[in-house]
Amino acid sequence: MDVIVNPLRSQWKALAERNIPDDPQVTAAVEAIISDVRQRGDEALRDMALRFDRAAIEDLEVGEAEIDEACKLVSDAVKEAIRAGADNIRRFHEAQMPEPVKVETMPGVMCIQRPVPIEKVGLYIPGGQAPLFSTVLMLAIPATIAGCRQIILCTPQSGDRQIAPEILYAARECGIHKVYRVGGAQAVAAMALGTQSVPKVHKIFGPGNRFVTKAKQMLASEVSIDMPAGPSEVLVMADDTADAAFVASDMLSQAEHGPDSQAICVCTSEAIADAVREQVDAISAQLSRGTSIEKSLSHSRIIVMDDHDDMVDFVNEYAPEHLIISMEHPWDIADRITAAGSIFIGNYSPESAGDYASGTNHTLPTNGWAHSFSGVNIDSFMRKITYQELTRAGLGLLAPTIVTMAEAEGLDAHAMAVKIRMASED
Repeated sequence: MDVIVNPLRSQWKALAERNIPDDPQVTAAVEAIISDVRQRGDEALRDMALRFDRAAIEDLEVGEAEIDEACKLVSDAVKEAIRAGADNIRRFHEAQMPEPVKVETMPGVMCIQRPVPIEKVGLYIPGGQAPLFSTVLMLAIPATIAGCRQIILCTPQSGDRQIAPEILYAARECGIHKVYRVGGAQAVAAMALGTQSVPKVHKIFGPGNRFVTKAKQMLASEVSIDMPAGPSEVLVMADDTADAAFVASDMLSQAEHGPDSQAICVCTSEAIADAVREQVDAISAQLSRGTSIEKSLSHSRIIVMDDHDDMVDFVNEYAPEHLIISMEHPWDIADRITAAGSIFIGNYSPESAGDYASGTNHTLPTNGWAHSFSGVNIDSFMRKITYQELTRAGLGLLAPTIVTMAEAEGLDAHAMAVKIRMASED
């Protein structure tokens, strides 16, 4: 990893860039996938499962009996871990349930806002080398708490590997019974468009590779999506109170996600930078995903900034998915952060706690989208409907304002809708 010492502000934009090249081949491939699913539905999904995943599939939906058998393969220790993590995630998200708002803005004018669940949602769960059963908990639990009526889950099956039993167990633990063995961009297309087997949904959630992300973006005019999301990333802020091994382990926990992932350390001295780099080398030698880690670290970096104000400003420009603050008085720093997906405070708050079991959601905006997007939360699965009820007296009080504004905009019918009511007999 490169170490950059006190870079000029003019260099910050380049230092904040992610390794996500705009690949026309990905765009063309996803366009073709969407078109094929639109035209041929289930037949296209089966053909793509064979072509991309080497899986010959007859029934796209996973049956209850298959889920039962898969659940038996999950160890008791993993089952207990899933239940414990689910309890914390459920507790935190239940506390987020919004309350109705009811305000009488003036006598006789009542305005109300009520939260309403999105009726049909689709959850995409990657199932490659690291089947993310934890993401099932992060998406299914708030969906069920919100009261979504129909929740479906898509995850890929490969020719030499069935759907991970842990994914199916987590789905069962969350009360999800509609599971489809469909992966990649074609899964997003199936949920967005609907096929003979896969229902069309109103909103799609879940992370994925460049093809999945591109499909979500391209179909956003036909279905709502949770957020733009790309490769995972972490930024660690560190000073002399940080433990270099802790910092290195947090950076590596992101690097092992995949070759496109990025890990950044912003620290206060070259001594810390050298210590972190030494620990990254030492710890990475002990890890199993060496190839992914090596490629990820090739576009990760350590940045030395001896001014705390510069550190904060750079972090806000980078807008990390995960931000770990391993500094003295970390809450003072955190209070100044305006753009981050999720923030981890102090030396004993590893990013992996949020990934699995602390209770917060790990589905977060990447690639700088934390400037304008929140991570998934209970509101992600809900809509807000407003209501208004006016008495005749209330309309009378408001009538001059409405009529004046409508006529000033040249919308005579808007004004007439009030005038005709006020001229009518009770």
